Amino acid sequence: MSGKIRAVLCGCGGICKAWLNPIAGFNDIEMVGLVDLNLESAEKIKQEFKLENAVTGTDLKAVLKKAKPDVVFDCTIPLAHPDVTITALKKGCHVLGEKPMAESMKAAQKMVKTADAKKKIYAVIQNRRYMDNIITYRDFIKSGEMGEITTLNADFYIGAHFGGFRDVMKHVLLVDMAIHSFDQARFISGKDPVSVYSQEFNPKGSWYAHGASAIAVFEMTDGVVLTYRGSWCAEGMNTSWECDWRAVGAKGSCLWDGGEKIKGQAASNAEGFFRTQKDFNLPVEKKLVHTGHAGLIREFVDCVKSGGTPQTICHDNIKSLAMVHAAVKSAETGKKIEIKI
Repeated sequence: MSGKIRAVLCGCGGICKAWLNPIAGFNDIEMVGLVDLNLESAEKIKQEFKLENAVTGTDLKAVLKKAKPDVVFDCTIPLAHPDVTITALKKGCHVLGEKPMAESMKAAQKMVKTADAKKKIYAVIQNRRYMDNIITYRDFIKSGEMGEITTLNADFYIGAHFGGFRDVMKHVLLVDMAIHSFDQARFISGKDPVSVYSQEFNPKGSWYAHGASAIAVFEMTDGVVLTYRGSWCAEGMNTSWECDWRAVGAKGSCLWDGGEKIKGQAASNAEGFFRTQKDFNLPVEKKLVHTGHAGLIREFVDCVKSGGTPQTICHDNIKSLAMVHAAVKSAETGKKIEIKI
């Protein structure tokens, strides 16, 4: 496929601006349609981003028929993702959607099957894979300097006052946010989930209705253990949105604060109760041309044109989603859950 990619964006709430701002910088994407259940929201976005030629409407099928796009960008709430994605795929469009794929594994599996049947790309926004520092951290762990990875720990503590649907959403941390951290863990470690035991709770002082905090222990492939501790109602001493990480290997350990700081150490001698530690020489940070949403959208569009495969293709991302649903099931049942895709 050559020339401009014609795109329809479905869901004109606040998150859509994180898409439309970078899209405005790409001269090979033409926004030809905007869909929202509230027509006023679609019209407002049309005016704000000066999309004079974009069709607006409340019904996705009707807008697809008029606009004839190549791709659909799904910025709707999680509950709507399956219907939007499957509708777009069946109409012959490639889809890039917000996370999480779906609120159930059954729905996510149907989305993947539909993409396969229609021979279309369906990928999911996991913008944290497109950060300079996470790639530096991942690449150092892969280098083998700290030995084979055995343990990965992630801490996420943010006092986030959203308002809106999240305040009343069940399993709000695990379902709406932890997908990012779990996907980061797979990206960093190169391992996939095997099982999980988790506990979910809503601490005193929480302004959420359900599940604002959680602790989960995952067994990953090759015996790697991943621990996740998180809260969306923790005031003070916030971590970054990208988590605070510790990777432990057979020869040493490496920390990343989710921002600019990466530091690793290993023992420099073979004697003594506490061995003398030496700092690792970390690789030079690789600078991406496009980061975050811009990086993911750019890769997706390039793959639509070339027939390539985005790294967040649904077949891969469903593994991260499976971690979420298994963690929820473990929290609900109090049992260790095997993870099956």
